[in-house]
Amino acid sequence: MKYLKEWGVSALPMLALAMSAFMKLSGNPGMIEPWTKTFGYPLSLLTPIGVVELLCLLTYIIPRTAVLGAILLTGYLGGAVATHARIGDNFASPIVLGILVWLGLYLRDPRLRALVPLTSASR
Repeated sequence: MKYLKEWGVSALPMLALAMSAFMKLSGNPGMIEPWTKTFGYPLSLLTPIGVVELLCLLTYIIPRTAVLGAILLTGYLGGAVATHARIGDNFASPIVLGILVWLGLYLRDPRLRALVPLTSASR
């Protein structure tokens, strides 16, 4: 039960980002049209960005490199926010994913909880 609390919040952005990366890497037709027409990116960037997304996610999943992974995912999701904002689209989803990435890491990594205590020490 302990691991469910620690990893449960992290699982949500992990699943969303894994699905997004695999859709990019599979060349899913449902991904190609928005990628090229709506977002205005060349099709040649679909696979490299999918690989970057997957590598950032794998770095986040590995406990020893999770903090680096969270930093990388924050940058990646910042690009997603910029992409959606540029076209006037709702950009709440990447912001929520970013919050969940850090909240999940906070719950599962005692080093981060020690660094950023949300409660004051009892006296």
